[in-house]
Amino acid sequence: MSSGRRSRTRRAGSSSLSSSRSISEDQISELLSKLQALLPESQARNGGAGSAARVLQDTCSYIRSLHQEVDNLSETLAELLSSADVTSDQAAIIRSLLM
Repeated sequence: MSSGRRSRTRRAGSSSLSSSRSISEDQISELLSKLQALLPESQARNGGAGSAARVLQDTCSYIRSLHQEVDNLSETLAELLSSADVTSDQAAIIRSLLM
């Protein structure tokens, strides 16, 4: 089979697959609006609807910053729990709050 024929076959197969799971542009716009509303920086900066690519980039950046914040807080908590200033009762309370 020639490569041109293979690519046409793949495109035909993928279009039939995507049509069975298609999502309308209105649904995509609604989902992007909801996602953008969850992004504090994006919402304040753009003041409205942004491009889909921009919303997704902002989402990825926000998730990365949240991961970094969790890492920093985990490190701080580990240092706190291992310090001599924390009693075993205080450590138990902190651990129970984390569960």
